[in-house]
Amino acid sequence: MGSSMRFKLGLAGLLLMLMAACGGSNNVRSEAEAIGGRQATVRGSAVITDGGIDQARQAAIGDAIANASLQLKRSGSESLLASDIKVVDEWRDGDTYHVQALAVLAQHQACRQASYRKKIVATGFPLMNADHISGSESQDLFGGIPREIGNRLMESGDFIARNLTSSSLYDRPDLAPEVTVNGVVSNSVVLDVARRQNAQLVLAGVIRDFKLESTEYVRGSGVLAELKSVMRDFIARRSIGIDVYVYDGFTGALLFQQRYTDSIIGDVSLPSGYTVGSERFGSTSAGHKITQIIAMASEDIRDLFGCYPFAARISHVENNRIRIAAGAQDKIKVGDRFKVYAMDTFASSAGMGFTDPVGVMVVTDVGPSMAAGNLESGAHNRVRPGDWVRSADLP
Repeated sequence: MGSSMRFKLGLAGLLLMLMAACGGSNNVRSEAEAIGGRQATVRGSAVITDGGIDQARQAAIGDAIANASLQLKRSGSESLLASDIKVVDEWRDGDTYHVQALAVLAQHQACRQASYRKKIVATGFPLMNADHISGSESQDLFGGIPREIGNRLMESGDFIARNLTSSSLYDRPDLAPEVTVNGVVSNSVVLDVARRQNAQLVLAGVIRDFKLESTEYVRGSGVLAELKSVMRDFIARRSIGIDVYVYDGFTGALLFQQRYTDSIIGDVSLPSGYTVGSERFGSTSAGHKITQIIAMASEDIRDLFGCYPFAARISHVENNRIRIAAGAQDKIKVGDRFKVYAMDTFASSAGMGFTDPVGVMVVTDVGPSMAAGNLESGAHNRVRPGDWVRSADLP
């Protein structure tokens, strides 16, 4: 009896061990599936123009980033974002350059990047149809809408906004988000604005629609038609359509694109002298709708880029000593460590996240708008002013 009992207990123990092993295997498999679910393979392509292969490669990577964002949107993964992209293959086929990249997706809340404040420069939102706003109405929409988006991002504590709303990226607003120079698509304007403002991100947009619908024709007959005819001088309709874009200041890639639409019924005018963001502006029907769009755009940008890696330009290099154009106002602290990326790497035009870092910088001194540190590892002779550092999880 004793030996039979010991045999049964031993058999039960073996069964439990097998079940635990199977369970462990399932856990490993589940974890692997979860990791696989946070990765996406995307492709991008661009035509090789007079700018050469480097420019086409950069444009192809920008196309891959856009495709990654579109893939997330289609899959309904609102809680995920493409936190990093690594080019795994690239090739030329005739006059077209192709890249294949691996996009690593991260949870919005599971990030450490939000501890730094990212610099974003706001540019003007041109009106695609100038006749949609009369000379007797407020002329502040061009600069006021992006200015207020920047202000709201500043108030969130996650951004430092620069105001460049007196100028626009677009010679042809109808072609936006494409930026053209002398009729040729180029990201040089985006890169130049970001470099001059020491900005990581560039905010731009276009007011596509602000049309006051005609009230001259009243459909139908009878009492209802007569009532509409009487009221048409007092009640009008105005449609609103505003496109908002955010570009990466280091590569020129389009990272965010969203169209916001609404309509107004009633008093649709915006009196001259009313400034976007003011109490008088918000008290009007049109101003109230535009303020709501500004709030939505600001929240969408904050949600997306709150976990986006922080980056700053290198302003000075001496031996292994590096100074960057970011400091206490960006929430940088002594002891912080950043990966260093050099423009002279093979994929220099690809920008951060597409090449291997050349070293690691450790911050030793922090000023209000500047910080300095030592290149802990890597080749200091490859680092020059104009290169950049990027936040990363480092051991």
